[in-house]
Amino acid sequence: MAWSPEDPAGSRSAFVRITTSDGVVGYGEASPMQGGLHSLGIIARDIAPGLVGADAFDQAVLHDRFFHKNIKLGPEGALTGALAAVDIALWDIKGKVLGLPIAKLLGGAWRRDVAFYSSIGGNANRTVDEVLKVVEGRFRRETPSAIKVRRDGDRSKLDMDIPGDIAKATAVRNLVGEDFPLAFDANNGYSVGGAIRVGRALEDLGYVWFEEPVQHYDVRNMGEVAQRLDITVSAAEQTYTLQALVDIINAGVRMVQPDIVKMGGITGLMQCAAVCFAHGVELVPHQTQPTIGHVANLHVLGAIMHLTKPAEYADGSGRMDAAFPDLPRPQDGRFTIPDGPGLGISINDGELRRKTV
Repeated sequence: MAWSPEDPAGSRSAFVRITTSDGVVGYGEASPMQGGLHSLGIIARDIAPGLVGADAFDQAVLHDRFFHKNIKLGPEGALTGALAAVDIALWDIKGKVLGLPIAKLLGGAWRRDVAFYSSIGGNANRTVDEVLKVVEGRFRRETPSAIKVRRDGDRSKLDMDIPGDIAKATAVRNLVGEDFPLAFDANNGYSVGGAIRVGRALEDLGYVWFEEPVQHYDVRNMGEVAQRLDITVSAAEQTYTLQALVDIINAGVRMVQPDIVKMGGITGLMQCAAVCFAHGVELVPHQTQPTIGHVANLHVLGAIMHLTKPAEYADGSGRMDAAFPDLPRPQDGRFTIPDGPGLGISINDGELRRKTV
């Protein structure tokens, strides 16, 4: 889906719609990387034929079957994004058939609402004043429980403007006050030495966590940075299997951020929750998609016992409201988890068709 004609591929959405033989419809969302076209292609060619005649309640069986059938595509990335979309749609169907919200099906809701943080990207190419303008606007409009400043720079060029990054982090701290919770996402923008330098500055500024300071695939160095800094270092937004999640935990990272539309959907994220509980690390899922992925993530956050950080909220533009008229709205720094069957939201199919590219 392209929400506006000028949207780059990375700003598009990738949805699936599954209909049972009884006419129950479930909706899911895939990772939007490169517009989600690779994941949608895997679904159309390699997964959809295997869904015909399957039992929608066998979502975990289907998840494993399609994962291993297509594993030579590579077990990470587009494949797990495809599985996520199908899995979320099957959970939506199950909830609608049983008349229960997904959070209840996951074992019951520990909470009915979830605090959120405003996730503000694109700051590598902004001046300090521009960063402050964007942050202040989100801060006033959304009244979040925390704010995350995302660097979003060129990942092939490390340590490009460390003094500038520290200046922006300092200005945001001065804007919101000394006690307001802040996080900084490097988006894999530093070397180990650069990450240590920035991390020390963030510690002095009282930031709560430092996200993906080095390249995500460099697990050893991610762990080294985590162990050398006092600030909590987080990673695993770009981790796609349980085994890779365990590797990053074993390297020394104590806050992990798998994403529901990348990590195999609700089934995959609940498996992550079990791994995190067993290893005693914080699970703080990454999630920047404001519609189906966001709502599915809220259901999981409602169902897990230990929730130590707010949920991510990246796109408050409202440009998708015509297709999703009753999405949860931010209020007083929190989102209420929908209590209707399945995902618990209504979806305008006609509007989705008009936005299809």
